[in-house]
Amino acid sequence: MRNDILDKSQHHKEEIEGIIRNGVEYSAEKILQGGRNLVALVSLSNQTKTVFKKFKTPHLFNRIVYRFFRKSKAQRSFEYATRLTELNIGTPKPLHFVEEFDWIGLTSSYYVSEYQPSDLTYRELTTDFSIEDHEEILKAFTRFTYELHEKNVHFLDHSPGNTLIERANRGYNFHLVDLNRMNFEPLSFEQRIRNFAKLTIHKAMIKTMSDEYAKCGNYDKEEVFELMWKHTREFQHKYYKKIRLKKFFFFWKKKYKSMTSTSPI
Repeated sequence: MRNDILDKSQHHKEEIEGIIRNGVEYSAEKILQGGRNLVALVSLSNQTKTVFKKFKTPHLFNRIVYRFFRKSKAQRSFEYATRLTELNIGTPKPLHFVEEFDWIGLTSSYYVSEYQPSDLTYRELTTDFSIEDHEEILKAFTRFTYELHEKNVHFLDHSPGNTLIERANRGYNFHLVDLNRMNFEPLSFEQRIRNFAKLTIHKAMIKTMSDEYAKCGNYDKEEVFELMWKHTREFQHKYYKKIRLKKFFFFWKKKYKSMTSTSPI
């Protein structure tokens, strides 16, 4: 096991590593996400609530890549969270990341952060239009995204489940999660608007966000809306095309297996 701690205080280091050695599932108060990646809520001995994210084991080629040529998703998550914190952009406080290797390469990796309570995520805005402050949240979220862009943060996974929203005394606080795909670079106008493409299929929400973003950047609101709606439709087309191809592939894979299987004698 190789342990890389960028937090010089190494706070909670030994306890976190012990939890990983013993299996995160056994210490979890709650499994927040299963399947491809495991995300678990764990309280440390001092009652600090934390979130452990265990990334799925990469395929053979990436196991080698993550050992010698590229930082793991866990390390990138930790470093990007640290960078966002330095920029005063909301994200759960990063605590630690751990990587495990065998003779081939990376076998597993973990990113650990403090638990960040929230009232909702952006996803709820796309499904529940009865939320009383729906429009106010949407406008504040747009201003938050504009702040990201102004600080040269290009969040590549700017999608509905990756922003936690917290109501505050004065407005709203936003916290980014799932951070392993991010660039720190100046964004062109096209990149800024395309960054909204994964968020919603609802034209009314696009209209609200485009108007607010145009106001923030002193852009032409019709130009912003047309471009934002264009990129949204293009993303949806590619997304559902990919789903159809997967269904087609698995259908014929299943059919082929049934045709080639033999009944027991």
